[in-house]
Amino acid sequence: MKIFTGLRPKIWVVGLVIAGLYAAGVTSNYLESSSHREAPIIANDPLADNTDVYAFRSPTNPENMVIIANYVPFQLPHGGPNYYNFGEDIAYDIHIKNNARTMHDDIIYRFEFKKVNEDPSTFFKIRLGKENQKATYTVKKSLDGGNTWETILGNGKVAPYNVGPRSIEGAVGLNSNYDALMRASIMNTSDNSKVFCGPVDDPFFVDAGGIFDLGNIRAQAAPDGLAKLNVHTIAMEIPSYRLADYKRSVNRAFNILDQRFIIGVWASASRRQMTVREANGTVTSSGPYVQVSRLGMPLTNEVIIPIGRKDEWNATPSTMDKKDFEQYFVNPELALYMDDSKFGAAVPGFAQLRIQSNSLGQFDFRNGRPGLYPLLGNPATKGTALDPKLFGNYLLRPNQPRSVDLLPIFMTGVPNLPPYQLATGKGGNPLAKGKPFINNFLPTFGDMLRVNMAVPPTPRNSPDFSSLGLVQAAVLGLTDPRFNQNTNLEFIPNMDGFPNGRRLEDDVTRIELQAVSGVVLAAIGLWYDDYVPGGSPVTQDLVDVLSFTTGVEKNDKPFQTTFPYVAEPWNGFSDGHIAINCDINGNPMPTSLNTQSLGSLNLGAPENILQRVENFPNPAKDVTTFRYRVGQPGEVSLQIYNETGVLMANPLKKEYRAAGTHETVVDVKGLKNGLYFARLQTGENSYQTIKFIVNK
Repeated sequence: MKIFTGLRPKIWVVGLVIAGLYAAGVTSNYLESSSHREAPIIANDPLADNTDVYAFRSPTNPENMVIIANYVPFQLPHGGPNYYNFGEDIAYDIHIKNNARTMHDDIIYRFEFKKVNEDPSTFFKIRLGKENQKATYTVKKSLDGGNTWETILGNGKVAPYNVGPRSIEGAVGLNSNYDALMRASIMNTSDNSKVFCGPVDDPFFVDAGGIFDLGNIRAQAAPDGLAKLNVHTIAMEIPSYRLADYKRSVNRAFNILDQRFIIGVWASASRRQMTVREANGTVTSSGPYVQVSRLGMPLTNEVIIPIGRKDEWNATPSTMDKKDFEQYFVNPELALYMDDSKFGAAVPGFAQLRIQSNSLGQFDFRNGRPGLYPLLGNPATKGTALDPKLFGNYLLRPNQPRSVDLLPIFMTGVPNLPPYQLATGKGGNPLAKGKPFINNFLPTFGDMLRVNMAVPPTPRNSPDFSSLGLVQAAVLGLTDPRFNQNTNLEFIPNMDGFPNGRRLEDDVTRIELQAVSGVVLAAIGLWYDDYVPGGSPVTQDLVDVLSFTTGVEKNDKPFQTTFPYVAEPWNGFSDGHIAINCDINGNPMPTSLNTQSLGSLNLGAPENILQRVENFPNPAKDVTTFRYRVGQPGEVSLQIYNETGVLMANPLKKEYRAAGTHETVVDVKGLKNGLYFARLQTGENSYQTIKFIVNK
């Protein structure tokens, strides 16, 4: 691990870029991606496969930090009879770096799991209050890089897999409900932290099939490749004073960008060095742990590291990253598909993403081009991060143009230092001081999710909350009169978002794709090629980049509002594969008439067929509104069914409605959390059925 020594916190560069880059301003679109089956060897070992890491201040207890590490990708809810679980003989580690003066991880939390069969006489996972392959775990903590360990939790309970309603709720099963089982699985450690381990809905959302088909973006009809799939999570809520190098709570911060509260977070999985398989079917493991998977910043191994070195990357601790890995950040492969002089024309899905080749009439950031290297040693860089007396020699490299933005975003974090401040107040000079906006610079080289714990959390119910994270904060800092009238340090909503940590809602895939396309550079004043001096920097090229979307805009299930914040897992009975137009029991569901088929018979569609049926909000908490249009006066009925097909409510019973658009408000406070079906009917033969979710 390389370390910056003798340098003040005002160091650093590019991280700010990612944030600033979106600063140009645009409406939100989301898409998230991380590391599922990202390397050849780990694809064959899913129990040890990291999928995502998140780190954010608790929205309900801002004195605490929430750290989430997910494993075991692509879990089918109905994947029985041996449902998914954590693996034995695997060390699942969460690593914290808070001190640039040390060569090792400053805090490590180690989770080790054991499984037992409470009823080995049955093939069922759960029966008569007993669970097979029931998992428990211990949590150990090290403050010296793993040399010594202290046990802080000795017998943690893993929440059971959400097999289905009979297994979870029925008297022949656990005779409980899944929310209660999750709550009962929240453990307290001896160092005042909370822990939850168990299956959850995978919070990662992306059209994986489209993106990995050579960038085959289908923004208008993109499916979520992880819809109704689960992962196993390790979620921790930890007092901030336990994580800070100075052992102080965030309420002691000097300001919202206080350098003392920056931490780096990454997770790993390690297996025993030797495995022996016996003829009787038993497997034993021995020897020291060897790292087989890791994850810090999302997308690094999945997209940036080439396939020939992915396994090597997984085996390398973040605190020991090799210098030659840098080549994949300073000239990223993805940039070749955003450059018409290379392979841009071959990937039309990235057509909106084009890198600056003549920014401000002189700077070319395409792969192999000089970027900002001509500025090395220029007196104009004095006092900035590009000053050779600070970091100019690291950030400005010949023919490695993205050393100035992508490299620091991923490998060092970003300082509150020009030029990596918002263009607000710069007067058109990217090297001038701008509006402070990020400081998550931790002066060590390594792929980690860096977060400044001093930055306040943005309330999830705030109208300013955005899945674009720091991008949206940059937009507000550049365009919103509340924030763009000065260059003062002040809280801008979403300063607590990716890449300053990562919230569950943050749209990291879109952010990182746009970052590769140079949006960070634009945010600090290195505008796109079609910028005309003296004109608006919000040019068509910038709008194209900022409006880019892969089409998947949010997770397929709402997140919980309290710890562990991730959503409950999908269950195997209700959320497994269901026949089209059938309920979960396989019974045919009524559907709207097929007007196209009627037309093929030369019959006109009845004018009273329901049109444009929708409901909002969805998910609903207290009430939801159904909006529908009928073409002819008549009677309308509305019925609400739960996911097992049981009628729960009948808000409309053949009530007269005139032709036109109508709304019916339905009180759902009496309904439990879950999936429901609403059936609207006009006349005798016109039906439409839509799904909605209740989440309180």
